[in-house]
Amino acid sequence: MKQPYELLTAVDIAAMSAKVSVHDLNPNAIRHKKSVGDAVGLTQIGALIITIEPGHESSEYHRHLYEEECLYILSGHGEATIGDQVCSVGPGDFLGFARGGPAHVLTNTGTEPLVFFVVGQRLEHDVCDYPHKGVRLYIAGKNEAYVDL
Repeated sequence: MKQPYELLTAVDIAAMSAKVSVHDLNPNAIRHKKSVGDAVGLTQIGALIITIEPGHESSEYHRHLYEEECLYILSGHGEATIGDQVCSVGPGDFLGFARGGPAHVLTNTGTEPLVFFVVGQRLEHDVCDYPHKGVRLYIAGKNEAYVDL
C-alpha cells in the first residue's frame, strides 16, 4: 500500500536534500533547510527543518510586523537573542514570536549542528524590520523592497 502524500516518514525526511541559503543581509546566516511543508503541499504556512553549523546564525536580527513564527529545538545548543536579552537554548526548547513582537535571532554557540523545526505564516504581505541594519523589508507577494528605517 502506498503511503499518503501528506505523510513524510522519518526515513523520507532523512533522505531529503537540504537547500543551503544565505540571508541577504547577513552572510553569516547560512541555513541548511528541508521544507517539509512544501513536500506535503502546504501553501499557507512554512514548515522547515533547519540546520545551522557552529558559529552561524539563523537570520539577520529581525522582527515581523504581521507574520507569526515559532521554532522547536531538536538538537544542538545555541543562544537566542530576543529584544535585548540573550538566552541559552537547547533540545526541547520552544520559541514563539507573535506578530509585532521583539526582534530576534538564533546563533549556534555549540560545537555540534543546531537543528530546529520552524513554522511560520506565509502571508501575501508582510513588513520585516532589521534594527541592527536600520532597514525595513516590504513584502508584497513575490515583490520585495528594502528601505531605510
